[in-house]
Amino acid sequence: MKEVDYIIVGCGLASIAFCEQLRANNKSFVVYDDASQKSSIVAAGLYNPVILKRFSEVWKAKEQLALALPLYAKIEKELDIHIDYKLRILRRFTSIQEQNKWFSASDKPSLEGYLSTKLVKNTNLEIDASFGFGEVLHAGRVDTELLITSYKAFLRRTNCLEETTFEHSKIQFEADIITYRNWNVSQIIFAEGFGVKQNPFFKQIPLTGSKGEILTIKAPDLNIDYAIKSSVFVIPLGNDLYNVGSTYNNEDKSNTPTDDAKLELLTKVKIFIKCDFTIVNHVAGVRPTTKDRRPLVGRHTEHNNLYVLNGLGTRGVMISPYVSEKLFRLIEHNETLDSEIDVNRFL
Repeated sequence: MKEVDYIIVGCGLASIAFCEQLRANNKSFVVYDDASQKSSIVAAGLYNPVILKRFSEVWKAKEQLALALPLYAKIEKELDIHIDYKLRILRRFTSIQEQNKWFSASDKPSLEGYLSTKLVKNTNLEIDASFGFGEVLHAGRVDTELLITSYKAFLRRTNCLEETTFEHSKIQFEADIITYRNWNVSQIIFAEGFGVKQNPFFKQIPLTGSKGEILTIKAPDLNIDYAIKSSVFVIPLGNDLYNVGSTYNNEDKSNTPTDDAKLELLTKVKIFIKCDFTIVNHVAGVRPTTKDRRPLVGRHTEHNNLYVLNGLGTRGVMISPYVSEKLFRLIEHNETLDSEIDVNRFL
């Protein structure tokens, strides 16, 4: 038998952030991942402190960014990769009324420093934006696919990755120790995303799941280095490539791209992008969403060494370092979780 402090199930954004907590505190761990969950890989990866539909602050935005940005900088340095791209986000206005709502919101103390008070005029002939834009400050994009593939490669090199399906039925509880196959382990963290629905210990948690689909287009004439938020996002990737997304489907729980979603995205993006483009990729994944838009974090009600780290929804890039630190402090220092993220608020 081999001994380890933690087993982590899943290798998405939540798992990586928790691994970094363990590494920073000299805890041993192994990650189980079978690549069945796609939401982190296909995520747009934006970090944005403002809800651009309502012009309001993202929950705990300041606290989340204060943890997330240094973490991604640390990972970049250690893995010799570039994943954090500072990015202007321009919210396309569709009326004078929207402009007025924007400037009213920019006066709120919670949004001060996040919403520019200057109207950005459109000068790009390939974009229809006659009412201009509002600019979001302190935003950016994390290349989630590169982050996850590079981090998994790092886990392989350090013998911390088991690329196989975790079998919940193989868990055996013996006093304060869990036995799983050839491991003796103190704690197990389930960071399985929507895959938690197959987890007998946490399948009852109210994870709704929302399928999102993203197109990657090639538009040589568009020539923008900022993201546009209108009815959909257009996010520059370099080399004339842009991500267009995303859709929201609460019924379909598959990772299969659909023609309906493609048509929806194309219809919406053609409202404000006037140049020709070609589709070069189309991906889908099920986001782990909750009805109250808050994460699901905490301890199992009967087994004190089983934990869940889930429900990050559409903002995993920002939320994952914050909730990972909260969970680590619960486990190692017995600190109480905030009631708004504690999974037991539903149980």
